[in-house]
Amino acid sequence: MLVMSANSVSYNEQGSLESGVDAAHENSSIPAIVSGGLFSADYKKNEDLKEMLESNKDSLKLEAMKRIVGLIAKGKNASELFPAVVKNVASKNIELKKLVYVYLVRYAEEQQDLALLSISTFQRALKDPNQLIRASALRVLSSIRVPIIVPIMMLSIKEAATDLSPYVRKTAAHAIQKLYSLDPDQKEHLIEVIEKLLKDKSTLVAGSVVMAFEEVCPERIDLIHKNYRKLCNLLVDVEEWGQVVIIHMLTRYARTQFVSPWREDAVFDENSEKAFYDSEEERKVEQVKPYIMDSDHRLLLRNTKPLFQSRNTAVVMAVSQLYWHLAPKHELSIITKSLVRLLRSHREVQYIVLQNIATMSIQRKGMFEPFMKSFYVRSTDATHIKILKLEILTNLANEANISTILREFQTYVKSADKAFAAATIQAIGRCATNISEVTDTCLNGLVLLLSNRDENVVAESVVVIKKLLQTQPSQHSDIIKHMAKLFDNITVSMARASILWLMGEYCEHVPKIAPDVLRKMAKTFTSEEAIVKLQTVNLAAKLYLTNSKQTKLLTQYILNLGKYDQNYDIRDRTRFIRQLIVPNEKSGALSKYARRILMAPKPAPVLQSAFKDRDRFQLGTLSHTLNSQANGYLELSDWPAVAPDQSVRTVEVVEPVKEAGAPVHGKSKPGKSKEKFYSDSEEEEEEEEEGSSSEDSSSSEESESESESEENSDDSNKSSSSQSDSEKKKKTLKNKKLQQQKPDGKDRKQKNGNTVKGESRSESESASESSSSESSSESGSELDSDSDSDSGTDQKKNTRSKPVLSTTVTKHVEKKEVSLLDLDDFSPAAVTTPKSSILSPSLLSDLQGLSISPTASALQASSPVFVPETSHELLHRMTGKGLSAQYRFTRQPCIYGNSMVSLQLTLSNSSDQALENIHISEKSSAGQNIHRFNAIERLEPQASVTVSMGVDFNDSTQAANFQLCTKEDEFSVSIQPAVGELLLPITVSEADFSKEQGKLLGMNESSATITMTPENVSSQSVNRKVVSVANLGVIPSSQENIHRFAGKTVSSGCLVLVSVALKDPDAVITINTEKTVMGSMLLRQLKTALTNSDP
Repeated sequence: MLVMSANSVSYNEQGSLESGVDAAHENSSIPAIVSGGLFSADYKKNEDLKEMLESNKDSLKLEAMKRIVGLIAKGKNASELFPAVVKNVASKNIELKKLVYVYLVRYAEEQQDLALLSISTFQRALKDPNQLIRASALRVLSSIRVPIIVPIMMLSIKEAATDLSPYVRKTAAHAIQKLYSLDPDQKEHLIEVIEKLLKDKSTLVAGSVVMAFEEVCPERIDLIHKNYRKLCNLLVDVEEWGQVVIIHMLTRYARTQFVSPWREDAVFDENSEKAFYDSEEERKVEQVKPYIMDSDHRLLLRNTKPLFQSRNTAVVMAVSQLYWHLAPKHELSIITKSLVRLLRSHREVQYIVLQNIATMSIQRKGMFEPFMKSFYVRSTDATHIKILKLEILTNLANEANISTILREFQTYVKSADKAFAAATIQAIGRCATNISEVTDTCLNGLVLLLSNRDENVVAESVVVIKKLLQTQPSQHSDIIKHMAKLFDNITVSMARASILWLMGEYCEHVPKIAPDVLRKMAKTFTSEEAIVKLQTVNLAAKLYLTNSKQTKLLTQYILNLGKYDQNYDIRDRTRFIRQLIVPNEKSGALSKYARRILMAPKPAPVLQSAFKDRDRFQLGTLSHTLNSQANGYLELSDWPAVAPDQSVRTVEVVEPVKEAGAPVHGKSKPGKSKEKFYSDSEEEEEEEEEGSSSEDSSSSEESESESESEENSDDSNKSSSSQSDSEKKKKTLKNKKLQQQKPDGKDRKQKNGNTVKGESRSESESASESSSSESSSESGSELDSDSDSDSGTDQKKNTRSKPVLSTTVTKHVEKKEVSLLDLDDFSPAAVTTPKSSILSPSLLSDLQGLSISPTASALQASSPVFVPETSHELLHRMTGKGLSAQYRFTRQPCIYGNSMVSLQLTLSNSSDQALENIHISEKSSAGQNIHRFNAIERLEPQASVTVSMGVDFNDSTQAANFQLCTKEDEFSVSIQPAVGELLLPITVSEADFSKEQGKLLGMNESSATITMTPENVSSQSVNRKVVSVANLGVIPSSQENIHRFAGKTVSSGCLVLVSVALKDPDAVITINTEKTVMGSMLLRQLKTALTNSDP
């Protein structure tokens, strides 16, 4: 990479060509052949350049070098010009010398002998007053890879490491790696140089020296201790590729120096955030807690957080892996939005990012579930991108979203990309294995795919069905029969072998079909693939053991064919099977156990993700991408059980003793914050000496500081001249106040003053940062709302206990949205699960050609037919210390929100003392929205009160967990909804009912046949039992033996249609809904209700 000063040469190839030709025409000594230009293939072209380089005019030499560098840039070989170029290495023309060095860096390694002749010139150039010449000379010197000049290179690097120019020191750091690869014996001397360069405070040097550290001595963690805080503070200003290197190094460092934040006894409240700011005395008091994050650990997380908004995808990926490996589990949500943003980039970036998301999604599904739509496959995606997205969707599948994911898979199966379609079928199989509620549905869908025209789809379906059938084969004999009928039409050998294996394994379930399949195979045995022949021999052996009367002759015929087969595997298998199943004098004891050997029950295969074991590699590395340890990979160490001494990172700074009092600090501190935007280790020490803010300061002091911060923020919007005057006045007023107040008040005001000035400065700098903020505006607005949960907890606490402070906190948040560096002060945004509100067909119905149509307008909400009076216990009076609570479902539309289920709570005080401030805590289940009832100020002894509340269960039977609180205590309680309470009744005509039911067939239909008791057969009994189980509306029916019920889910509004068809003495219950999991659960409850007789 070329780094040039403002007066450096511009490499405009076309312009340099024209000016070079003009100069050649002016000089009569140069032949006219020059006009042939740069693109001439004539040999004399290079002769022409040589003559220009040997001329006495610097202008001609400069033009010649421009053209030569242009040749190199286009990939042309210009090595034969080396002797002519190297003669000009001692030129006094700065621009010419820079171009000569650019050429020599490229060809010095190839022309080592000629380069050695000029080594004295390079050494002299190391003393040149121009920093670019000094750096270029060192770069050329380190490119001559001859062992004899190693001492000269070593000496040059040491001198360059102490150069006044940071650019030369950066070049020295690059040269360290070249010298180490040439002569590893110089390691100790190079470590000394690295140690010196690590202390450098220039952001230009930081990235390069850390790269040299990683190459030469990555095990020397002790070199980082004193420089750790400085690197953290400089990180934001280092160039992008330097940031990547530093972040990876600090990730390894942190894993060796800090205790794991993932421990069960970890405490993450506002104290863990304040630990960095508080004084040493307060820190000692707080250490009684089981675990509080080390202040240096928090420093690393805080200073890398702004880099989530970087425009460089490698930086975002590096910070993401750092948070994944180092951050507490509850702070990982910030990774999600940044990685999803990167999915809009090029396909190469998408590939790496998706691989890392696939690994993350196995361990933490909840992180990426709200962004599930970002992983839907687009038609323009490449195959490898599609398969990775499919992998992630499969990892994210759970009972709540499986319906949505299966609807998405229905489109993928029809893809023209055969590899992708096959991968989709495997994904359906994995979903069916992992989520038992949809196993039958997926099996039915896969069976329909067996009639697909594409043989690859059919073959993959057969293989997946084979694996699924092993879980419960006795219930699926019909599927095995169906596959046997399709056997003749299937040509893919793997699919044919799978069907034969199923026939043999479960031949007792299909005793009539299996022998016929064996007969067909005997005809075509000689023309089959080897894998099919092996399974044919197995099938013959198993049928011989279970049904020897019908298959004895067939088995002997097949064994004779296999005995003379060309494939030795088949010949060996045939001999073994013959000796095993056909007893004779020579056969040993094994033949007695032939049935137990061949017919032994096989364990069902476990369908696992291909990314299950990749977490053993560090995310974002080449080893993780390849799933194999690459050369140079450095493993992340395990967290230490006990944290090493943190004092090793403390830098001792010698500075004059300050006699001045606190008011003087009040004057000097704002001045320093204005000079330097980022604090280094010296400023941190000063802050610790001056003390930190106390939480016990009076409210009057807080209100004063609040008004003062408001005045400062208003003044920051004025013109620059008036701003400087107002700041002087404010400083004078502020110092007067500081002298009159307590020390705690001084520190608090001092912090507020610094904050306001930092904010006003960030506003003034926003113009220069506009280009970067625009490029990441889409993600920035999302990221700004996220923060550490520590600060979020802190803000909530302050809002409750001190109403006066709430306005201040709000205003600070509004101001700090301008700055990219204050992300810790924002409260985390609530994550809500995306909801499906559109009725769409299932996998089966779509395969049959049904189209999507909107819900008919004839569907209208109705009042509940039956409201149960039974209440459920929420809190027992013994557990609640006298407070007991019961809840019941009112089955009415919730007044607090259309997607909420309405609940009625009855709170009773069975103690002999009044209970005060009964309320629901703000902490609730993630992803569930709860509308809390108004706080009950006082509940007298033996009194009761009834209140209403709303809960959005997201169409899931997952319990809603929250804390029921009194003034003194908190009690954790949960409400577990029955699936029938998640519905609202609707009215619809019989014709519309049948029409909607026709759209919800296949995977969206669940049915069961039950035997009813005589007392349950009447219409009134059926209606009463169904509406008692589920909040459904009764639909008038023209047929006496068919009862219809309709409702919709509260949260997403999906239709739920129930029909009970009476066929004496049996009844068929059919449920049609997109929410297949809810459908299967409701079916089980209705079966239980209708088969039990009334007490």
